[in-house]
Amino acid sequence: MKKILIIDDEADICMLLKRFLSKKDFQVEYATEAAAGLELLDTFLPNLVLCDFRLGKVDGREVLVKIKEKFPHLPVIIMTGYSDIKIAIDVMKLGAFDYLTKPLFPDEIFHIIQKALAAAADLALGETEKTDDDEPQKPADEAKKPRSRKSNLPTGERSIFGTSPISQHLIKQIALVAPTNYSVIIYGESGSGKEVVAREIHRQSKRADKLFIAMDCGAISPQLAGSELFGHEKGSFTGALDQKIGHFELANGGTLFLDEVGNLSYDVQISLLRVVQERKLRRIGGNKEVEIDVRIIVASNEKLWEASRSGKFREDLFHRFNEFSIDVPPLRERREDILMYAHYFLNLTNAELGKNVADFAQDVQDLFFTYPWYGNLRELKNVMKRATLLCDSTEIKMKHLPFEITNYDKVFFTEKAETVARQEPQQTVETPRAAPAKTPISLKSASMEAESEMILKALQQTNFNKSKAAELLNIDRKTLYNKIKFYNL
Repeated sequence: MKKILIIDDEADICMLLKRFLSKKDFQVEYATEAAAGLELLDTFLPNLVLCDFRLGKVDGREVLVKIKEKFPHLPVIIMTGYSDIKIAIDVMKLGAFDYLTKPLFPDEIFHIIQKALAAAADLALGETEKTDDDEPQKPADEAKKPRSRKSNLPTGERSIFGTSPISQHLIKQIALVAPTNYSVIIYGESGSGKEVVAREIHRQSKRADKLFIAMDCGAISPQLAGSELFGHEKGSFTGALDQKIGHFELANGGTLFLDEVGNLSYDVQISLLRVVQERKLRRIGGNKEVEIDVRIIVASNEKLWEASRSGKFREDLFHRFNEFSIDVPPLRERREDILMYAHYFLNLTNAELGKNVADFAQDVQDLFFTYPWYGNLRELKNVMKRATLLCDSTEIKMKHLPFEITNYDKVFFTEKAETVARQEPQQTVETPRAAPAKTPISLKSASMEAESEMILKALQQTNFNKSKAAELLNIDRKTLYNKIKFYNL
């Protein structure tokens, strides 16, 4: 269970937030004074802090700096009733993850908390030194990494990439485009590390000392997307009780990363095109134009050129983003890297649990190389966490792995066989028992029928995306096309 610490001098707000967040399965503690809150950091060891900007005579900046001195990677969200651009920029430069303006809205609070915790979880994929998203942060007084006051990325941070030829090609692409100001589209499956690539581009760019702001376009409602991107003025719509600064303004001078950009509504895409073209924006309900200098990196798990041709994504916006593109390969296409990543996640979990699991049994290693890893690095990380927890020796064995991993082939083919069996006509009572002998069952025919059903189900599961269906069936696209034509599917 994740832990959240609330620091606010209004006890009523603390109680309301604790009640709300407890219902969301968080463990919550609060303090109404800055000193008491800082003391709780060492004993409660939270995964996230909600801190008011005004704590009596204490300025929220002071508290934020003290938190970051002890816990550099602990996400801190600042709450303020004094919404202005200066406060927002100041707290973000000092390392705050985001800020909230009062009055607080439950959906907005929960959404930002989820983003902050997800960012902390993904940080483990992008650091060479140990950090784990589920582990309560420990004081870093003895060995702190230097941190730029203008950046929300620790200086010296490097991303973890494999040693396979395909991973080395990815590294070269990042190094090639990073120093430029080109917009970049990053393609890749869920969990393959698209945000890690985006952060590495920012780290190697001339904007590395500025902010890197990430927004998950697939996790926010269409009604809030415009406000999140461009901000809004007080009274611009129902519920807009205060001014809000959008991600574009917060990222000014730095990099804005839009994950799953294809999920933005068509109306928001129109507004986004104008901002990208003119490098100016107007907050929702505002008249003043704000000039911006932001590098844009977007990510998608579907090909945006296909979405633009089908009308789901604006073609002119696609061409604005498509100055350079990078494909992040799924884990099953860089199998030489699997054991390296497995050991990396194993070491992280060992440190978290205080264990000393050293290696994997040979049959486990063989399985890792053959399993398709549809969840990519995220799935591998979760498997490592579970296996290490269950491991009662120094070696992870098959019994420590999840059922869906060890029995993948059995489950997959059993489902297909059951589907075929359900669709076969049942023998009626009137049919003589000798009838089957007159029309003997052909093993080849049954095999072909089962294969046809498997292909059809794979196509249905992937919404008839042939590339994804081929991956699901573990065959190449040419083979799939030939079989579709053969079975007239």
